Amino acid sequence: MSAPGIMNEAKEKRDEISKKEEKNYRQNKRSQIEEHSSDASSSKRVKYDAAQNVNNTSSELSSNNSEKTNESLSKKEYSDNSLLVIQHYNTILDDRNKSRILYMRNFNNWIKSMLMSEYTNEIYGTRLKALDMCCGRGGDLFKWKKLNVTYLICADLAERTIQECQDRYNEMLKQNSAERKYSPIFTAEFITADCTKVRLRSKFEDPSIKFDLVSCQFAFHYCFESLEQAECMLKNASECLKPGGYFIGTIPDAYDLVSRWQRCDGNSFGNDIYSVEFFCNKTKPPLFGAKYHFKLGNLVNCPEFLVYLPVFRKLALKFGLNLVKFERFDSFYERMKDKRKGKQLLKKIQALETYPSRHGEMLSGNPDKDYQHAKEYNTQKTSNRREIGTLSQPEWEVISLYAVFAFQKMK
Repeated sequence: MSAPGIMNEAKEKRDEISKKEEKNYRQNKRSQIEEHSSDASSSKRVKYDAAQNVNNTSSELSSNNSEKTNESLSKKEYSDNSLLVIQHYNTILDDRNKSRILYMRNFNNWIKSMLMSEYTNEIYGTRLKALDMCCGRGGDLFKWKKLNVTYLICADLAERTIQECQDRYNEMLKQNSAERKYSPIFTAEFITADCTKVRLRSKFEDPSIKFDLVSCQFAFHYCFESLEQAECMLKNASECLKPGGYFIGTIPDAYDLVSRWQRCDGNSFGNDIYSVEFFCNKTKPPLFGAKYHFKLGNLVNCPEFLVYLPVFRKLALKFGLNLVKFERFDSFYERMKDKRKGKQLLKKIQALETYPSRHGEMLSGNPDKDYQHAKEYNTQKTSNRREIGTLSQPEWEVISLYAVFAFQKMK
């Protein structure tokens, strides 16, 4: 499928965010860091986004901030938030909502596959070991298999999801044996643990094991509930990595979330497939515990927390992790879509919806209002081919909230 014009739509949407709003948010965040640091300095721009200031920000976060955060979040809140996250990932979408966001889910899987592939290619050697933090039901098991990982540890706080992950792995073993394939599937361990509160190494069969790659997909933002939890998560990632190994993942872009929040009248925004509602100070969100609820389809409201990139970067440095990439999904897509693997995988897993639909099939979104970008792209094409790959506008509004990240363990 040819690439759609949805990326231009996304860039136009980002241009709608006023420079004043971005400047105010950066200033608010910078002033908060200065409250906890004596040597905070001016930030420089990274190439992909003028708002993503990660350089020259102090790495010193005082213990006072941790105490304030802990005071504001009671033990009951910690417990309730963990239970809500478990409930969120134990909830199954009904058929209608599955079909409505099918292509978006496939697109997210494409992003993960390309990110994981990119960084396994950066690691030399054939016997790769990986740690999947917050692994969920094991949706990435086949990705690890394709990447020829030899040893994998999966960890998640929900016992039910870990059991489903292990069951899926066992089915892979059976299928591999039944098909008499010569290449063995990786060996795996499965651990039920909250990666934001528990030292994972103590639960490994071999506590001395080191990994080439640590992955945390669509889950790292939960640890920014408090400084202690963020530090625990990063310590788990860092101490499990070999020098030169990578910690990779996907998270919501805090700047985009806050920009959309600032443009709405109240504390909530969204469209017909997602909604976000904030529960913190709109003019000065805290560095930790900046809580919002994210709802997708008919899933329960799930508490999530803003991850301010300069703090993320500086905390990671404290644990020997150096930021090498922070890239929004739209930019990552543009960079990877024309690569051979990227192009093949987009088609194979149906990460984009065909527009116009084939053989009278129904589109996942509203044909009258959700595909204007595709219609405009078609009218501008010089070729006679009408079919393109795209996503509905509501889906793209969700996808464009996210970014990929990669840190390298310093040698």
